Amino acid sequence: MTTIAVTGAYGKAGRAVVADLLEHGYEVHATDLTGPPGADAGLGTDLLVADLTDYGQAFEVLSEADAVVHLGNIPAPGRATAPETLNRNTAMNQNVFLAAARHNLRKVVWASSETTLGLPFDVAPQYAPVDEAHFPVPTSTYALSKVLGEETARHVQAWSGIPFLGLRLSNIHRPEDYAAVPGYWGDAQLRRWNLWGYVDVRDVAQAFRLGLEAETDGSQNVIIAAADTIMNRPSADLMAEVFPEVERTREVGEFETLLSIDAARELIGYAPAHSWRDHVG
Repeated sequence: MTTIAVTGAYGKAGRAVVADLLEHGYEVHATDLTGPPGADAGLGTDLLVADLTDYGQAFEVLSEADAVVHLGNIPAPGRATAPETLNRNTAMNQNVFLAAARHNLRKVVWASSETTLGLPFDVAPQYAPVDEAHFPVPTSTYALSKVLGEETARHVQAWSGIPFLGLRLSNIHRPEDYAAVPGYWGDAQLRRWNLWGYVDVRDVAQAFRLGLEAETDGSQNVIIAAADTIMNRPSADLMAEVFPEVERTREVGEFETLLSIDAARELIGYAPAHSWRDHVG
């Protein structure tokens, strides 16, 4: 694989993915619904403006690619009305997946979400650390769009034989976002909604590249989070205070993530290299 189509290339994760792939010698065909077209986007490669809710445009976007990294979705609840979020994300996902099958691409790696696992945890998780089996528990149309995306990927993969890999991304942080982290520490309730999880945007980029390069089969989905929580307190203490009734399936390290990344480590060799601790004194 030398030519990778990246959808959602002008977004927070998309920019990092494009930069990482270019740095590692790939040719990148970048596309997004928003952003300055061509070189004006400043991505290091031209940006093609396309609406992936239209199958013809999705087909054209993938026409010269060997594989696709699909990030092009409404990225969170509350950015559009609930029905629009479900409708647009579902349309984009199915169009990209079906176009990938028609082009017989070598791989599809796409952005699913931690929200498929039950976020926000207004209702306590069934156990901790939360892993891939804590699924599906959508609590918004955004999360439902990702659950439906995973199911669509499973069937399109079975029809086409193309490996699909969904990355259930945690809350993405850029280095400049870490200045806000100390503001979370005084109240453990503030970040209970995803078990105090996060992931550095550079590790997201790494995960997509590893997903392209790793030998996988079928349609699989793994959690991508940082190795630690976003808090300066031990993970076991956080659980004891906020979710004392939740079963712990194993001991966790002092500051270890409560969104398990064991499956991603095993499947694609994911090894998060970045932490807020590198940026906050």
